[in-house]
Amino acid sequence: MRARAVLGSLLFLLVAPGVVAGLIPWWLTGWEPVGDVPAALVIAGAALVAGGSAVLLHAFARFALDGLGTPAPVAPTAHLVVGGAYRHVRNPMYLAVGATILGQALILGRPGLLVYLAAFGAAVAAFVHGYEEPALAQTYGAEYDAYRRAVPAWIPRLRGR
Repeated sequence: MRARAVLGSLLFLLVAPGVVAGLIPWWLTGWEPVGDVPAALVIAGAALVAGGSAVLLHAFARFALDGLGTPAPVAPTAHLVVGGAYRHVRNPMYLAVGATILGQALILGRPGLLVYLAAFGAAVAAFVHGYEEPALAQTYGAEYDAYRRAVPAWIPRLRGR
């Protein structure tokens, strides 16, 4: 079961975040910077891309190894995932993808990626509110309700749950 969860999570990682934080920004920019981007922005952007990527990989691993499933709605976890980054914020994957997009905008000096980031954020917020949270509440009941009360949705806290 664990091997299947790892394989499914890897596939979903390529399909969802790979397209949203990789393919679409490339389509929009060709990953070509606009003019001379200040070194400070490039460094900050690189830190955001590296940090976002690390958090994203960690979150996907938690789904597969702890939850025994994937982030994909068609192959959900058997257990509610509340460890690792999920101790600090309920939506680390979405925040990690957003950080990666923001980092690319800084590295490339591309304001258009900020517009894309805003659209991504609006779509994610609507999805979380309209589908994901109700589905988790229905699947995990009181366990999810307690988790939701204890851990913030969007602004990570320093101390874990």
